[in-house]
Amino acid sequence: MKRTREHPVLRRILPLILCAAFLLAQAPRPARAAKAVPDIRVLLTRPGLTDEAWLTLDGRYLARCADGTEVLLPAGTAVTVFLRNGSLVLFHEGLSLSAGKELSLLRRRDGDTEPGIRFNLRAGTYPGDLTLTVKDGVIRPVLSLPLETYLLGVVPYEMSDSFPLEALKAQAVCARTYALSRIGADPDWDVTDNTNDQVFNGVPASCENTLRAVEETEGLVLTYKGRLITAWYSASNGGQTELPGNIWSGKNIPACFAMTDDPWDAENPESTVRTAVLNKDGSAFPAGLLRLVRETLEADADWDAYRLSAEDELRVDAVRKVSLSAPRYAAPSRLMTRLDLTLDLSASLKEKGPALVSAGSCTVSLDLFPEAVLLLGLSVYGADNEIVTVSEDETAFTLTSGRFGHGVGLSQRGAQYQASKGEKTFREILSFYYPGAALKRFAGEAAPLPTPDPALGVTPGPVPTATPRPTLMPVTEALPEGAWLASVENIDEGSTLNLREKPSPGAKILMRLYRHQRLIVLEASEVAGWVRVKTDVIEGYVMLSFLQQAEP
Repeated sequence: MKRTREHPVLRRILPLILCAAFLLAQAPRPARAAKAVPDIRVLLTRPGLTDEAWLTLDGRYLARCADGTEVLLPAGTAVTVFLRNGSLVLFHEGLSLSAGKELSLLRRRDGDTEPGIRFNLRAGTYPGDLTLTVKDGVIRPVLSLPLETYLLGVVPYEMSDSFPLEALKAQAVCARTYALSRIGADPDWDVTDNTNDQVFNGVPASCENTLRAVEETEGLVLTYKGRLITAWYSASNGGQTELPGNIWSGKNIPACFAMTDDPWDAENPESTVRTAVLNKDGSAFPAGLLRLVRETLEADADWDAYRLSAEDELRVDAVRKVSLSAPRYAAPSRLMTRLDLTLDLSASLKEKGPALVSAGSCTVSLDLFPEAVLLLGLSVYGADNEIVTVSEDETAFTLTSGRFGHGVGLSQRGAQYQASKGEKTFREILSFYYPGAALKRFAGEAAPLPTPDPALGVTPGPVPTATPRPTLMPVTEALPEGAWLASVENIDEGSTLNLREKPSPGAKILMRLYRHQRLIVLEASEVAGWVRVKTDVIEGYVMLSFLQQAEP
């Protein structure tokens, strides 16, 4: 992936900084070097790998198998990894390499090209070292990459590259701080690529605003009393920030968060909200909500109106008052949990014919969560933590709910509005959402990429095949009845034959077969000119005209 702007992670590591040695009563203290920023290990769930992975390598990569075998793959290589009988097998242009339980694709210096991996059918580039292991019967991918590069695949997806620059800077600081605080969270990875941690979708082809935001905040993190905080953030807080202790009870949470009204989030027209209207004349009263009202009244022994049978109908004639009560947390929390309705009701009693009979006026208090918000269409995120407000005009009461996510720390919609309408800097935005935190620069730089061993690049072979050249896929199985042995011959030296999923030139390419690859021809296809073939590790369709019968 070409870069017109020099990226910080590609700079050469600074010379080791020697500490001044001084004499102590005992032995002298040795000089110490500046600590490098560790790579971030990302568990990749978004590519959805099961038993195969289709990859294209931008830049040179060293493939390292579980037994230590190494193969240098040139830039532009298309590789496929299949899981066969519990082991990983790498294919490249008709050649195969058995990797065992683990296969690592490691970046190597390649001029001015930043090495990266592209998963087929996915737009982003994954610029890091990829380790594939076998876990629970599927391929598990973990990407290890420099922190600042990782942010280029987080910030434009957690926000958008079109957001104001100062909002993107605030997001970059939060994402950097969060990632560093999660190092070592799991023995095999630090963060996942989904909303369990932070969305990482690879680095997009164009993210100029994000690149600038990351570069201009390089190394900046949020701290409290000199230590990294967990810089939680969410899409929208519904107009009030939440306290971490209300969401994650029992955690040792630093006192750099506050429950604060957030007018920037509330006023941003792009903040996600839901509304429900209750007409004062009782018309179009939601049927599901009426059912809740009826169940509540029937459970109230003090309700002295008619006792309704299952056949009797209840109707709302007027909505007199709508209010909210019972905040879930201590003041100043506006997260209410009860919906209070004052209604005029009438009933159609089966024993008295179709005429409506007044059932009187009553006040009912309903649980907002979970059923009422769902019945009113007020659920924003499904977390049962929406902040609901009520407004009134001459004809109706309008309930409005907001909050997309947990509401702790930075609100992405609030930051967007602060940067655009309020012209706030990223420092001011962070100060608003993390009032007790301090900005500091995380010391250290990423290590440079290693240069590939020259010995791996001198093995003769047709370019751009793997070096050294792996063996062709094996054919060791006995021929089934009616099958015959063939080899790929009727193609030019250095070219390949496509093995397809179905007998069609437009079908998915499973892999590319190299000249002299031996195949078992199982049967002729229903499509003229095609045959179904297999090796010990893969099966598909090729055109018969490219094959010749081979000696057993």
